[in-house]
Amino acid sequence: MAQDTVASTTANQRVSIGTFLKHNIRDYGLLLSLIVIMVFFQFMTNGTLFKPLNLTNLVLQNSYIVIMALGMLLIIVAGHIDLSVGSVVGFVGAVAAVMMVQWKVDFVLVFLVCLVLGAAIGAAQGYFIAFFKIPAFIVTLAGMLVFRGLNLWILGGMSVGPFPVGFQLLSTGFLPDLPGGTFKFVSMTIGALVTVAIIFFNVRERLNQQKHDLAEEPFAIFIGRNVLIALGFLLFSYLLSSYKGLPNVLVVMFALITLYAFVASSTTIGRRIYALGGNEKAARLSGINTTRLTFYAFLNMGVLAALAGLIFAARLNTATPKAGLGFELDVIAACFIGGASPTGGVGKIIGAVIGAFIVGVMNNGMSILGVGIDMQQVIKGIVLLAAVCLDVYYKRKN
Repeated sequence: MAQDTVASTTANQRVSIGTFLKHNIRDYGLLLSLIVIMVFFQFMTNGTLFKPLNLTNLVLQNSYIVIMALGMLLIIVAGHIDLSVGSVVGFVGAVAAVMMVQWKVDFVLVFLVCLVLGAAIGAAQGYFIAFFKIPAFIVTLAGMLVFRGLNLWILGGMSVGPFPVGFQLLSTGFLPDLPGGTFKFVSMTIGALVTVAIIFFNVRERLNQQKHDLAEEPFAIFIGRNVLIALGFLLFSYLLSSYKGLPNVLVVMFALITLYAFVASSTTIGRRIYALGGNEKAARLSGINTTRLTFYAFLNMGVLAALAGLIFAARLNTATPKAGLGFELDVIAACFIGGASPTGGVGKIIGAVIGAFIVGVMNNGMSILGVGIDMQQVIKGIVLLAAVCLDVYYKRKN
């Protein structure tokens, strides 16, 4: 009898795990996809992908994509799209370059002015979309053309640079460490503390769920997921610490990810954005000011695009007429690959971040392997189409 009971319990647990994975295949499949892609390129590049120098470059190359993906996800969840972000990146970088190089304005003031400029751009586009009810596709397509043209006009078709060292540190600087030695102990300590904090909050959330009988994730999967997270963060921190430490932009990026993940999942405005994308009419009838919410979503996107423009310009140490070209495609692809639905109402911040790193690892890995830019575009297009097809398939299935 005891053996039968144990066997029955084990069988039920297996069914429970299988059912849970079936209903959450997109979330867990996304993380596994990133791991598989990284292992694949690590093998194909003979270990180059995980080298500290390449990992640092990977962070620097994709920081602005990740930052813009945070705002783009909220816009897609709200049922809209923004095609202008790449042009805004180039335009803001051009304005910053002219102010610092030609007008000799202090880079701190330039930073603040450019963020306000980004907010104004997002507010202007959001005003037409929210209050005039013009489709976001049309408004942001017009914005893409306008700001690309303004970028060319401001720079006069030429590159402008270099920038002050203090401004460059936004993208190329690293956290200070103890003098002497090659290993960055401060960066490793910060990485370990962040890992402990993430595990702590995950455990606390699960205990709260169990307290209210809301815990759905099987314990075995919970343990496995947190072990993978801990190993991943510690290994990542160790590799970066063995080179130059944690880049400044990584700290900014992580802080923004934490903030936006909290806003999207644990605040009233976050829940309202999901309600807006799920059913705008129902959201409006329930008392949500959908017009103002849409306006704020685009204003937020403008600020993040401006920040990304400053980071990109600081990394290149120059503003170029082609800066930001095609960025909107990588940002939108990151969100859709990360599980956002084209119809709105569905998507997670962490999913968009993972999607951005999937795109980034693919770009980096294919470049190391010598794959031409033509085939890179083809492969990314196929991956994007496959991600959207999976979204449609699971929607129909459910």
